[in-house]
Amino acid sequence: MKKWKRFAALAAAVILLAVFCLPMVFALMGINTGEFSQGLFQASLFGAMAVAVLGYAIWLVYRLLNKKKQGEGGEGMIKNVIFDVGRVLVAFDWEDYLKSFGFPEEEYNRIAEATFAGPVWPERDRGLYDEEEYIRQFTERAPEYAEDIRKVIEGSTATIKTYPYAETWVKYLKKQGYHTYVLSNYSDYMLAGTRDRLTFLKDMDGIVFSCEVKELKPEPAIYKVLLDRYGLKPQECIFIDDTAENCEAARKLGIQAVCFQDFKQAAAELEALGVK
Repeated sequence: MKKWKRFAALAAAVILLAVFCLPMVFALMGINTGEFSQGLFQASLFGAMAVAVLGYAIWLVYRLLNKKKQGEGGEGMIKNVIFDVGRVLVAFDWEDYLKSFGFPEEEYNRIAEATFAGPVWPERDRGLYDEEEYIRQFTERAPEYAEDIRKVIEGSTATIKTYPYAETWVKYLKKQGYHTYVLSNYSDYMLAGTRDRLTFLKDMDGIVFSCEVKELKPEPAIYKVLLDRYGLKPQECIFIDDTAENCEAARKLGIQAVCFQDFKQAAAELEALGVK
């Protein structure tokens, strides 16, 4: 309830009490009759008590209905914040990493299309095969650069750098009473090589990496794994991801979503949704 509404409600209560209390004063002072009026005093006393009881009952009903409304979808219902990792809590800067090799433009483009920008890279996050099989699939797409592709992939953990705000953000939400989770597409190789940098993981209430459950966003199955594993209700969750497709998949399951662009924008959208 806004401040002016609270003030109005308080003023109305004071006026009602005054209406019933003034006759008591009149009765005690004997105004109009010149002597104490017991009947008027008792009637006024019972009236004042009735107003107080009625006001308290109305307040209880309001609180009950407001709580129910929040539970059905009102503001303040979010209990769980679910994070993607790549480009939300960590930087994934493969472009600069690949440029650091100094390849000629044609080779740069071919290797990029065979690895980071190609279809094998996201499937690698599913974790169905060992790393050698994925390297074979990468090199198959640009066999003339097989040796360089292997070097690029073997050093690809250098693309991951934790954002300065990541751990602080998660800790703040925990302090505010929210439960925090990770739902991320991540390969076995990258996870093994970067997990020690993901310092925010220790503050998570639950973690689902695609390579560990053999499912990928935006497929519904991986969202359901998180919900089922940790007993989460979709309407009590909000998901933060940098990919619009992944956010839309979450919404289809009843999970609110914020499409991450930068920290300031995401924090502002969370606040607008009641997550402060």
